[in-house]
Amino acid sequence: MTVDIDFQFVDTNGITLHTAVAGPEDGPLAVLLHGFPEFWYGWKNQIEPLVNAGYRVVVPDQRGYNLSEKPKGVKNYTIDKLRDDITGIIEAFGKNKAVIAGHDWGGAVAWYLTATKPEYVDKLIAINIPHPGAMEKTMRRYPPQWLKSSYMLFFQIPKVPESLFATDGYKQMCEALKASSQPGTFSATDLERYTEAWSQTGSLEAMLNWYRAIWYADIPKDKISVKTKIIWGIGDQFLSTETAKTSLDFLTDGDLVFVGEATHWVNHEQPDIVNRHILDFLK
Repeated sequence: MTVDIDFQFVDTNGITLHTAVAGPEDGPLAVLLHGFPEFWYGWKNQIEPLVNAGYRVVVPDQRGYNLSEKPKGVKNYTIDKLRDDITGIIEAFGKNKAVIAGHDWGGAVAWYLTATKPEYVDKLIAINIPHPGAMEKTMRRYPPQWLKSSYMLFFQIPKVPESLFATDGYKQMCEALKASSQPGTFSATDLERYTEAWSQTGSLEAMLNWYRAIWYADIPKDKISVKTKIIWGIGDQFLSTETAKTSLDFLTDGDLVFVGEATHWVNHEQPDIVNRHILDFLK
């Protein structure tokens, strides 16, 4: 990466988030939201192309992750709070709205923000994450999605997942990333960076609290009118392509593209294709 990244601690919604910032200060704002179990680094392949296109790119470690604040208690990780962290970031950078891109859990926040506070969103890019209503709808009519999502039930158990994941230098978490991605996607250097982030005090509990707070979420019913692009690695082990297709039912102006030779981690595996789709969409 040849662009300069400035790391800032940004106060938003009553907490402080560690944030990677790049690009011209007067450029339109693009906020990139990572998922589990990543941090800002998960967007490393997308920052430079967006900067070169003139965007002010802001990539927070979301609440509970890496160097960001980790408030105690499951209810501090409800989707409303996660959404308001991002609206606060948009305001902190002096903007009224931003392009919002989200992957995995970051995409869930992006969907919810767009559905409930669309005035903050210029355009939405969702990568391997369905509209929450599409997830519910698909699970009712497509039983295999229950199996794909079964790991979330394990995450509900207090303390046990944290203890398991931390053993042997976070070996299971590293192996899970490698097993669910194309061979060679995550280098030894990448895994060192992730392990360092997971090792921050309180990180594992906070990261898992995102899943434990899911029961407090209300699923938006109204269609989204914000222009939306869904990019989907077709080999996702966790989410079926049915959830991606069904997401279009919740959009008035949406487009879906499937990317081959890619999994849930498509933005790592096929960065050139993903970046081209993003930049074409934003033009």
